Amino acid sequence: MKKVLAVLVSLIVLTTSFSSVCFAAPEGDSAYDMEYYSKFQGQGVEINVYNWGEYIADGEDGLMDINAEFTELTGIKVNYLNYETNEAMYAKIKSGANNYDVIFPSDYMVSRLIQEGLVQEINFDNVPNFKYIDKSFVNPIYDPEQKYSVPYAWNRVAIIYNKEKVGYEIDSWDVLWDSAFDGQILMFKNSRDAFGVAQMALGFDINTEDIGELDEAAALLKAQKPLVQAYVMDQVFDKMQNNEAAIATYYVGDYYIMKEVNEDLGLYIPDATNLFVDAVCIPSNAQNKEAAEMYINFLNEPQVAADNMEYILYSTPNTAARELLPDEMKNNPDLYPSAEDLANDVAYINLSNSANLYMDSLWTEILADEEGYNSWFMPAFFIVAIVAIVASMVLRKRKKSRDR
Repeated sequence: MKKVLAVLVSLIVLTTSFSSVCFAAPEGDSAYDMEYYSKFQGQGVEINVYNWGEYIADGEDGLMDINAEFTELTGIKVNYLNYETNEAMYAKIKSGANNYDVIFPSDYMVSRLIQEGLVQEINFDNVPNFKYIDKSFVNPIYDPEQKYSVPYAWNRVAIIYNKEKVGYEIDSWDVLWDSAFDGQILMFKNSRDAFGVAQMALGFDINTEDIGELDEAAALLKAQKPLVQAYVMDQVFDKMQNNEAAIATYYVGDYYIMKEVNEDLGLYIPDATNLFVDAVCIPSNAQNKEAAEMYINFLNEPQVAADNMEYILYSTPNTAARELLPDEMKNNPDLYPSAEDLANDVAYINLSNSANLYMDSLWTEILADEEGYNSWFMPAFFIVAIVAIVASMVLRKRKKSRDR
């Protein structure tokens, strides 16, 4: 991890403590500007918003239903859809088959979308609440001229585990390869995070493009595969909350959501892990750019952003919003760590096309390898058999289950 400090400093200025200076609330009135938000009232405008699952306040727990509040305030209807991974979102945007007005890519994916011309410049005159964004998140390495994105939330990769099932405090990535937990491990479903974990376990730079190191990481992931119960994203919530697995790789903020349901869960944040920023962008083929900018601005209204972060339990780059958070959240060192605690963390950067393609091919090979495979994917022949049986039972009704 030779590039750790350089990359992190490029992403977040660490000359002061996050808890003391960077998040001081700015002066000014944070009430809604009704003249600004009334522009599209009565015009039948709609925007298509494409976001991660479980990643916006929806009215639960007495917090704001952000999309409903935005529609009531502006008259703009929000068509809201979810994706599981950056790569799944990228494939949709790249295909051009769907039109989205607002998307939420992570840092390295923002860079890739910019390079490929898949997102457009934001008119920041239409996003006055950008003034609340902490200066340490402005002009980041993934959008150095601050033209294409607005930071939404930030967090770190960690290991979440069931203390009763594991029986001790985890203190290493190595537990993810411990045969004692055969069939009890949940692993990232997306390639970048999965490779990142393997690279950190090996002591490699998570932004390496060295073919040999990528091959070693792939070999380590293949060696882990027989122990893996499932490759998951949002499914991790149900599985860990319901004691269906012992160990999972996921994100710090989500641990606190899961722990509200299952008090037996513990958290291990490695000394050197991935620190990421999720941002908001407007795709190049967006149909309602100005309405999308209004939506981005609304997300950065202090109370809106505060309710949102209280719901998703990630860390906010919005200075005014942090001041509105409950003390137990804004003073939580896991969510708002000191500069010293972040010193060894590293952000993903966009890899070259050749490295991305090579990593994707390795990941496809890992998932396709049948040997020792414990994932939730069913073999094709078994699916065909099930379909044949169901088709023959004409009078029997089927129940559909809904994934989280």
